[in-house]
Amino acid sequence: MFLVMENLPVEVIGNILSRLGAARDVVIASATCRKWREAWQNHLHTLSFNSNDWPVYHDLTTSRLEILITETIFQTSRLEYLSICMDDVDEFSAASVIAWLMYTRETLRQLYYNVRTTPSINILEKCSRQKLEVLDLAQNSITGVEPSYQKFPCLKSLSLRNVSISALDLNLLLTACPKIEVLVLINLDIALSDATATMELASPSLKDIYVEAISMDKFTLEADNLENLDLKDCTLDVFELIGKGALRILKIDDVSVIHLDIGESTENLEVVDVSNFTIMWPKFYHMISRSSKLKRLRLWGVVFDDEDEVVDLEAISVCFPRLTHVSLSYDLRDGDLRDGYGLQGSTHLENVVVLELGWTVMSYLFSPWVAGLVDRCPNLKKLIIFGIISEVKTHEECLILANFTSSIVWLMRKYLHVEVQFEYE
Repeated sequence: MFLVMENLPVEVIGNILSRLGAARDVVIASATCRKWREAWQNHLHTLSFNSNDWPVYHDLTTSRLEILITETIFQTSRLEYLSICMDDVDEFSAASVIAWLMYTRETLRQLYYNVRTTPSINILEKCSRQKLEVLDLAQNSITGVEPSYQKFPCLKSLSLRNVSISALDLNLLLTACPKIEVLVLINLDIALSDATATMELASPSLKDIYVEAISMDKFTLEADNLENLDLKDCTLDVFELIGKGALRILKIDDVSVIHLDIGESTENLEVVDVSNFTIMWPKFYHMISRSSKLKRLRLWGVVFDDEDEVVDLEAISVCFPRLTHVSLSYDLRDGDLRDGYGLQGSTHLENVVVLELGWTVMSYLFSPWVAGLVDRCPNLKKLIIFGIISEVKTHEECLILANFTSSIVWLMRKYLHVEVQFEYE
Protein backbone atom coordinates (compact mmCIF):
# COMPACT_ATOMS: atom_id res chain seq x y z
CA MET A 1 0.00 0.00 0.00
CA PHE A 2 2.83 2.38 0.84
CA LEU A 3 4.44 1.71 -2.54
CA VAL A 4 1.18 2.49 -4.34
CA MET A 5 0.82 5.78 -2.45
CA GLU A 6 4.47 6.60 -3.05
CA ASN A 7 3.91 6.28 -6.79
CA LEU A 8 1.13 8.86 -6.84
CA PRO A 9 1.95 12.13 -8.63
CA VAL A 10 2.62 14.95 -6.21
CA GLU A 11 -0.32 16.91 -7.66
CA VAL A 12 -2.70 14.04 -6.80
CA ILE A 13 -1.34 13.95 -3.25
CA GLY A 14 -2.02 17.68 -3.05
CA ASN A 15 -5.65 17.03 -3.99
CA ILE A 16 -5.89 14.30 -1.34
CA LEU A 17 -4.55 16.65 1.34
CA SER A 18 -6.93 19.39 0.19
CA ARG A 19 -9.90 17.08 0.69
CA LEU A 20 -8.91 16.69 4.36
CA GLY A 21 -9.44 20.43 4.77
CA ALA A 22 -8.79 20.69 8.52
CA ALA A 23 -5.33 22.17 9.11
CA ARG A 24 -4.40 19.69 11.86
CA ASP A 25 -5.22 16.67 9.65
CA VAL A 26 -3.28 18.16 6.74
CA VAL A 27 -0.18 18.74 8.87
CA ILE A 28 -0.28 15.18 10.26
CA ALA A 29 -0.80 13.61 6.83
CA SER A 30 1.95 15.69 5.26
CA ALA A 31 4.43 14.14 7.66
CA THR A 32 4.06 10.79 5.87
CA CYS A 33 7.17 11.36 3.77
CA ARG A 34 9.11 13.97 1.84
CA LYS A 35 6.82 13.68 -1.20
CA TRP A 36 3.75 14.42 0.89
CA ARG A 37 5.56 17.33 2.48
CA GLU A 38 6.27 18.68 -1.00
CA ALA A 39 2.60 18.26 -1.93
CA TRP A 40 1.58 20.30 1.12
CA GLN A 41 3.99 23.07 0.28
CA ASN A 42 3.36 23.31 -3.47
CA HIS A 43 -0.01 21.73 -4.30
CA LEU A 44 -2.30 22.20 -1.29
CA HIS A 45 -5.26 24.40 -2.23
CA THR A 46 -7.65 24.02 0.76
CA LEU A 47 -6.95 24.86 4.39
CA SER A 48 -9.37 25.28 7.28
CA PHE A 49 -8.83 26.43 10.86
CA ASN A 50 -12.00 25.70 12.83
CA SER A 51 -12.24 25.64 16.62
CA ASN A 52 -14.55 22.61 16.38
CA ASP A 53 -11.96 20.50 14.55
CA TRP A 54 -9.45 20.17 17.39
CA PRO A 55 -10.05 20.62 21.17
CA VAL A 56 -6.47 21.87 21.65
CA TYR A 57 -7.41 25.08 19.80
CA HIS A 58 -9.46 26.06 22.86
CA ASP A 59 -6.43 25.77 25.15
CA LEU A 60 -4.08 27.96 23.10
CA THR A 61 -3.58 31.64 23.79
CA THR A 62 -4.50 34.03 21.00
CA SER A 63 -0.85 34.86 20.27
CA ARG A 64 0.09 31.17 20.13
CA LEU A 65 -2.84 30.47 17.83
CA GLU A 66 -1.76 33.30 15.53
CA ILE A 67 1.75 31.84 15.34
CA LEU A 68 0.38 28.38 14.57
CA ILE A 69 -1.86 29.69 11.77
CA THR A 70 0.93 31.84 10.37
CA GLU A 71 3.45 28.99 10.28
CA THR A 72 0.94 26.68 8.59
CA ILE A 73 -0.20 29.16 5.93
CA PHE A 74 3.32 30.33 5.13
CA GLN A 75 4.38 26.76 4.27
CA THR A 76 1.86 26.68 1.43
CA SER A 77 2.14 28.46 -1.89
CA ARG A 78 -1.12 27.97 -3.82
CA LEU A 79 -4.03 28.24 -1.42
CA GLU A 80 -7.37 28.74 -3.16
CA TYR A 81 -9.67 28.09 -0.18
CA LEU A 82 -8.97 29.51 3.30
CA SER A 83 -11.34 29.27 6.26
CA ILE A 84 -10.59 30.74 9.69
CA CYS A 85 -13.47 30.28 12.16
CA MET A 86 -12.40 30.46 15.80
CA ASP A 87 -15.37 30.88 18.13
CA ASP A 88 -13.31 31.25 21.33
CA VAL A 89 -10.98 33.95 20.05
CA ASP A 90 -11.94 37.47 21.04
CA GLU A 91 -9.64 39.26 18.62
CA PHE A 92 -6.71 38.51 16.36
CA SER A 93 -4.01 41.10 15.86
CA ALA A 94 -4.46 43.09 12.67
CA ALA A 95 -0.83 42.52 11.70
CA SER A 96 -1.26 38.73 11.62
CA VAL A 97 -4.48 38.82 9.60
CA ILE A 98 -3.02 41.28 7.10
CA ALA A 99 -0.02 38.97 6.69
CA TRP A 100 -2.28 35.96 5.97
CA LEU A 101 -4.36 37.87 3.44
CA MET A 102 -1.43 39.48 1.65
CA TYR A 103 0.36 36.14 1.41
CA THR A 104 -2.60 34.27 -0.11
CA ARG A 105 -4.49 36.99 -2.00
CA GLU A 106 -3.11 36.28 -5.47
CA THR A 107 -4.29 32.65 -5.54
CA LEU A 108 -7.24 32.76 -3.11
CA ARG A 109 -10.68 32.06 -4.60
CA GLN A 110 -12.72 31.42 -1.43
CA LEU A 111 -12.31 33.14 1.95
CA TYR A 112 -14.33 32.38 5.09
CA TYR A 113 -13.38 34.59 8.05
CA ASN A 114 -15.29 35.24 11.28
CA VAL A 115 -12.85 36.57 13.87
CA ARG A 116 -12.54 40.20 14.97
CA THR A 117 -9.23 42.03 14.71
CA THR A 118 -7.64 44.77 16.76
CA PRO A 119 -7.32 47.33 15.45
CA SER A 120 -9.99 46.69 12.81
CA ILE A 121 -8.79 46.25 9.26
CA ASN A 122 -10.34 46.78 5.85
CA ILE A 123 -10.56 43.21 4.59
CA LEU A 124 -12.10 44.40 1.33
CA GLU A 125 -9.03 46.45 0.56
CA LYS A 126 -6.76 43.44 1.08
CA CYS A 127 -8.85 41.06 -1.05
CA SER A 128 -10.07 43.29 -3.89
CA ARG A 129 -8.81 43.31 -7.47
CA GLN A 130 -7.92 39.61 -7.27
CA LYS A 131 -9.48 36.22 -8.18
CA LEU A 132 -11.76 35.91 -5.13
CA GLU A 133 -15.04 34.19 -6.04
CA VAL A 134 -16.55 33.54 -2.58
CA LEU A 135 -16.32 35.84 0.45
CA ASP A 136 -17.96 34.85 3.74
CA LEU A 137 -17.28 37.51 6.36
CA ALA A 138 -18.51 37.64 9.98
CA GLN A 139 -17.87 39.59 13.18
CA ASN A 140 -16.29 42.50 11.34
CA SER A 141 -17.09 46.01 10.16
CA ILE A 142 -17.04 47.46 6.66
CA THR A 143 -16.67 51.19 6.14
CA GLY A 144 -15.86 53.53 3.30
CA VAL A 145 -16.39 51.24 0.32
CA GLU A 146 -14.78 52.63 -2.84
CA PRO A 147 -16.14 50.65 -5.82
CA SER A 148 -13.78 52.38 -8.24
CA TYR A 149 -10.82 50.98 -6.28
CA GLN A 150 -12.11 48.01 -4.28
CA LYS A 151 -13.32 45.95 -7.23
CA PHE A 152 -14.20 42.27 -7.06
CA PRO A 153 -14.27 41.27 -10.74
CA CYS A 154 -14.71 37.53 -10.06
CA LEU A 155 -16.84 37.49 -6.88
CA LYS A 156 -20.00 35.37 -7.28
CA SER A 157 -21.03 34.78 -3.66
CA LEU A 158 -21.00 37.26 -0.75
CA SER A 159 -22.09 36.42 2.81
CA LEU A 160 -22.13 38.97 5.61
CA ARG A 161 -22.99 37.73 9.11
CA ASN A 162 -23.02 39.96 12.19
CA VAL A 163 -21.23 42.62 10.19
CA SER A 164 -21.47 46.36 10.78
CA ILE A 165 -22.03 48.25 7.54
CA SER A 166 -24.01 51.24 6.31
CA ALA A 167 -26.84 50.88 3.80
CA LEU A 168 -24.88 53.03 1.37
CA ASP A 169 -21.68 50.98 1.70
CA LEU A 170 -23.62 47.74 1.17
CA ASN A 171 -25.05 49.04 -2.09
CA LEU A 172 -21.63 50.30 -3.16
CA LEU A 173 -20.17 46.88 -2.35
CA LEU A 174 -22.68 45.24 -4.68
CA THR A 175 -21.70 47.74 -7.35
CA ALA A 176 -18.09 46.59 -6.95
CA CYS A 177 -19.15 42.98 -7.66
CA PRO A 178 -20.36 42.92 -11.30
CA LYS A 179 -20.67 39.11 -11.37
CA ILE A 180 -22.29 38.50 -7.99
CA GLU A 181 -25.04 35.86 -8.03
CA VAL A 182 -25.54 34.92 -4.35
CA LEU A 183 -25.99 37.37 -1.46
CA VAL A 184 -26.49 36.35 2.20
CA LEU A 185 -27.25 39.02 4.82
CA ILE A 186 -27.67 37.84 8.43
CA ASN A 187 -28.13 40.03 11.51
CA LEU A 188 -26.39 43.08 10.09
CA ASP A 189 -25.71 46.15 12.19
CA ILE A 190 -26.82 48.67 9.59
CA ALA A 191 -25.73 52.25 10.01
CA LEU A 192 -28.28 54.64 8.51
CA SER A 193 -27.65 58.15 7.21
CA ASP A 194 -31.01 59.60 8.24
CA ALA A 195 -33.95 59.02 10.55
CA THR A 196 -35.71 56.76 8.02
CA ALA A 197 -34.36 53.22 8.09
CA THR A 198 -34.19 52.60 4.34
CA MET A 199 -32.04 50.27 2.29
CA GLU A 200 -31.81 50.32 -1.48
CA LEU A 201 -29.81 47.58 -3.20
CA ALA A 202 -29.30 47.07 -6.92
CA SER A 203 -27.53 44.34 -8.85
CA PRO A 204 -28.18 43.25 -12.45
CA SER A 205 -26.40 39.90 -11.94
CA LEU A 206 -27.90 38.82 -8.58
CA LYS A 207 -29.81 35.51 -8.72
CA ASP A 208 -30.17 34.42 -5.09
CA ILE A 209 -30.63 36.47 -1.90
CA TYR A 210 -31.14 35.30 1.70
CA VAL A 211 -31.98 37.91 4.33
CA GLU A 212 -32.29 37.06 8.04
CA ALA A 213 -32.77 39.06 11.25
CA ILE A 214 -32.88 42.51 9.67
CA SER A 215 -35.24 45.29 10.76
CA MET A 216 -35.93 48.51 8.90
CA ASP A 217 -38.66 50.71 7.47
CA LYS A 218 -38.11 50.05 3.78
CA PHE A 219 -36.06 47.51 1.84
CA THR A 220 -35.93 47.97 -1.93
CA LEU A 221 -34.13 45.44 -4.11
CA GLU A 222 -33.62 46.03 -7.81
CA ALA A 223 -32.50 42.79 -9.44
CA ASP A 224 -33.76 41.91 -12.89
CA ASN A 225 -32.36 38.35 -12.81
CA LEU A 226 -33.28 37.39 -9.24
CA GLU A 227 -34.50 33.76 -9.10
CA ASN A 228 -34.55 33.00 -5.37
CA LEU A 229 -35.86 35.36 -2.65
CA ASP A 230 -35.64 34.08 0.94
CA LEU A 231 -36.67 36.27 3.90
CA LYS A 232 -36.48 35.01 7.48
CA ASP A 233 -37.07 36.57 10.90
CA CYS A 234 -37.24 40.13 9.57
CA THR A 235 -39.29 43.16 10.57
CA LEU A 236 -40.03 45.45 7.62
CA ASP A 237 -42.64 48.06 6.92
CA VAL A 238 -42.12 47.77 3.18
CA PHE A 239 -40.30 45.22 1.03
CA GLU A 240 -40.19 45.89 -2.68
CA LEU A 241 -38.63 43.79 -5.41
CA ILE A 242 -38.07 45.47 -8.76
CA GLY A 243 -37.30 42.94 -11.49
CA LYS A 244 -38.25 41.49 -14.83
CA GLY A 245 -40.03 38.35 -13.69
CA ALA A 246 -37.13 35.91 -13.29
CA LEU A 247 -38.21 34.94 -9.73
CA ARG A 248 -38.67 31.16 -9.37
CA ILE A 249 -38.54 30.61 -5.57
CA LEU A 250 -40.20 32.75 -2.88
CA LYS A 251 -39.66 31.84 0.78
CA ILE A 252 -40.97 33.84 3.74
CA ASP A 253 -40.50 32.62 7.32
CA ASP A 254 -41.42 34.52 10.48
CA VAL A 255 -41.45 37.91 8.76
CA SER A 256 -43.41 40.96 9.84
CA VAL A 257 -44.10 43.15 6.81
CA ILE A 258 -46.88 45.65 6.23
CA HIS A 259 -46.46 45.96 2.47
CA LEU A 260 -44.91 43.19 0.36
CA ASP A 261 -44.40 43.78 -3.35
CA ILE A 262 -42.57 41.24 -5.53
CA GLY A 263 -43.67 42.87 -8.77
CA GLU A 264 -46.32 42.02 -11.32
CA SER A 265 -44.21 39.56 -13.30
CA THR A 266 -44.55 36.31 -11.34
CA GLU A 267 -45.13 33.97 -14.27
CA ASN A 268 -41.95 31.97 -13.56
CA LEU A 269 -42.60 31.22 -9.88
CA GLU A 270 -42.21 27.49 -9.18
CA VAL A 271 -42.01 27.45 -5.37
CA VAL A 272 -43.93 29.55 -2.83
CA ASP A 273 -43.08 28.70 0.79
CA VAL A 274 -44.70 30.87 3.47
CA SER A 275 -44.52 30.02 7.18
CA ASN A 276 -45.21 31.79 10.49
CA PHE A 277 -46.62 34.72 8.62
CA THR A 278 -49.71 36.91 8.87
CA ILE A 279 -51.23 37.37 5.42
CA MET A 280 -54.17 38.98 3.72
CA TRP A 281 -54.98 35.92 1.62
CA PRO A 282 -56.85 37.68 -1.23
CA LYS A 283 -54.01 40.18 -1.68
CA PHE A 284 -51.30 37.52 -1.44
CA TYR A 285 -53.20 35.21 -3.77
CA HIS A 286 -53.60 38.02 -6.30
CA MET A 287 -49.83 38.61 -6.15
CA ILE A 288 -49.01 35.00 -7.13
CA SER A 289 -52.12 34.14 -9.14
CA ARG A 290 -50.31 34.47 -12.48
CA SER A 291 -47.78 31.81 -11.50
CA SER A 292 -49.10 29.05 -13.75
CA LYS A 293 -45.76 27.19 -13.47
CA LEU A 294 -46.06 26.82 -9.68
CA LYS A 295 -45.11 23.30 -8.53
CA ARG A 296 -44.82 23.67 -4.75
CA LEU A 297 -47.10 25.67 -2.48
CA ARG A 298 -46.49 25.74 1.27
CA LEU A 299 -48.59 27.79 3.67
CA TRP A 300 -47.48 26.72 7.14
CA GLY A 301 -48.46 28.32 10.41
CA VAL A 302 -50.09 31.23 8.59
CA VAL A 303 -52.45 33.61 10.32
CA PHE A 304 -55.10 35.35 8.27
CA ASP A 305 -55.44 39.09 8.67
CA ASP A 306 -59.21 38.72 8.32
CA GLU A 307 -60.76 36.00 10.48
CA ASP A 308 -63.26 35.20 7.69
CA GLU A 309 -60.50 34.41 5.18
CA VAL A 310 -59.64 30.85 4.17
CA VAL A 311 -57.39 29.32 1.52
CA ASP A 312 -59.54 28.72 -1.55
CA LEU A 313 -58.59 25.32 -3.01
CA GLU A 314 -60.87 25.87 -6.00
CA ALA A 315 -58.94 28.96 -7.06
CA ILE A 316 -55.61 27.24 -6.37
CA SER A 317 -56.46 24.26 -8.57
CA VAL A 318 -57.47 26.55 -11.44
CA CYS A 319 -54.52 28.96 -11.28
CA PHE A 320 -51.79 26.45 -10.45
CA PRO A 321 -52.44 23.36 -12.62
CA ARG A 322 -48.83 22.10 -12.31
CA LEU A 323 -48.81 21.79 -8.51
CA THR A 324 -47.17 18.56 -7.36
CA HIS A 325 -46.55 19.37 -3.66
CA VAL A 326 -49.05 21.12 -1.39
CA SER A 327 -48.39 21.86 2.29
CA LEU A 328 -51.07 23.50 4.44
CA SER A 329 -51.17 24.20 8.15
CA TYR A 330 -53.31 26.85 9.78
CA ASP A 331 -55.86 26.99 12.60
CA LEU A 332 -59.29 25.76 11.55
CA ARG A 333 -62.15 27.64 13.17
CA ASP A 334 -65.79 26.74 13.71
CA GLY A 335 -66.86 28.93 10.83
CA ASP A 336 -64.57 27.09 8.44
CA LEU A 337 -66.65 23.94 8.71
CA ARG A 338 -69.84 25.78 7.78
CA ASP A 339 -68.12 27.51 4.88
CA GLY A 340 -66.61 24.33 3.44
CA TYR A 341 -63.14 25.05 4.93
CA GLY A 342 -61.82 26.10 1.53
CA LEU A 343 -63.09 23.04 -0.35
CA GLN A 344 -65.91 24.64 -2.30
CA GLY A 345 -66.35 23.56 -5.91
CA SER A 346 -65.38 20.28 -7.54
CA THR A 347 -62.06 20.99 -9.30
CA HIS A 348 -59.28 18.50 -8.52
CA LEU A 349 -55.57 18.97 -7.92
CA GLU A 350 -54.69 16.49 -10.63
CA ASN A 351 -50.89 16.58 -10.41
CA VAL A 352 -50.44 16.70 -6.63
CA VAL A 353 -48.46 13.65 -5.49
CA VAL A 354 -47.37 14.83 -2.02
CA LEU A 355 -49.74 16.41 0.49
CA GLU A 356 -48.51 17.76 3.84
CA LEU A 357 -51.14 18.81 6.35
CA GLY A 358 -50.71 19.98 9.92
CA TRP A 359 -52.29 21.59 12.95
CA THR A 360 -51.16 23.76 15.82
CA VAL A 361 -54.37 23.37 17.83
CA MET A 362 -56.13 20.03 17.30
CA SER A 363 -59.87 20.20 16.62
CA TYR A 364 -62.71 18.02 15.32
CA LEU A 365 -62.51 19.96 12.03
CA PHE A 366 -59.15 18.51 11.10
CA SER A 367 -60.33 15.01 10.14
CA PRO A 368 -62.99 16.05 7.58
CA TRP A 369 -60.60 18.70 6.24
CA VAL A 370 -57.93 16.05 5.60
CA ALA A 371 -60.48 13.74 3.97
CA GLY A 372 -61.71 16.54 1.74
CA LEU A 373 -58.21 17.43 0.58
CA VAL A 374 -57.25 13.81 -0.12
CA ASP A 375 -60.43 13.45 -2.20
CA ARG A 376 -59.24 16.44 -4.26
CA CYS A 377 -55.94 14.73 -5.17
CA PRO A 378 -56.72 11.68 -7.37
CA ASN A 379 -53.03 10.96 -8.09
CA LEU A 380 -51.78 11.38 -4.53
CA LYS A 381 -48.88 9.11 -3.55
CA LYS A 382 -47.88 10.39 -0.12
CA LEU A 383 -49.73 12.02 2.78
CA ILE A 384 -47.75 13.49 5.68
CA ILE A 385 -49.54 14.60 8.84
CA PHE A 386 -47.76 17.05 11.16
CA GLY A 387 -49.07 17.78 14.63
CA ILE A 388 -48.21 19.35 17.95
CA ILE A 389 -49.14 17.23 20.96
CA SER A 390 -48.79 18.81 24.39
CA GLU A 391 -47.47 16.79 27.31
CA VAL A 392 -50.67 17.24 29.34
CA LYS A 393 -53.82 16.01 27.63
CA THR A 394 -57.40 16.81 28.67
CA HIS A 395 -60.06 14.17 28.18
CA GLU A 396 -61.53 16.12 25.27
CA GLU A 397 -58.14 16.40 23.56
CA CYS A 398 -57.67 12.64 23.88
CA LEU A 399 -61.09 12.07 22.30
CA ILE A 400 -60.23 14.40 19.42
CA LEU A 401 -56.94 12.60 18.77
CA ALA A 402 -58.61 9.19 18.99
CA ASN A 403 -61.34 10.30 16.60
CA PHE A 404 -58.73 11.62 14.18
CA THR A 405 -56.75 8.35 14.32
CA SER A 406 -59.87 6.32 13.57
CA SER A 407 -60.85 8.59 10.68
CA ILE A 408 -57.38 8.28 9.12
CA VAL A 409 -57.60 4.48 9.36
CA TRP A 410 -60.93 4.51 7.53
CA LEU A 411 -59.63 7.01 4.99
CA MET A 412 -56.58 4.90 4.15
CA ARG A 413 -58.71 1.84 3.60
CA LYS A 414 -60.24 3.83 0.77
CA TYR A 415 -56.86 4.98 -0.59
CA LEU A 416 -54.60 1.95 -0.19
CA HIS A 417 -52.10 3.27 -2.73
CA VAL A 418 -51.30 6.35 -0.62
CA GLU A 419 -48.32 6.19 1.75
CA VAL A 420 -49.14 7.81 5.10
CA GLN A 421 -46.56 9.30 7.45
CA PHE A 422 -47.08 10.99 10.84
CA GLU A 423 -44.68 13.51 12.38
CA TYR A 424 -45.63 14.75 15.86
CA GLU A 425 -43.79 17.12 18.15
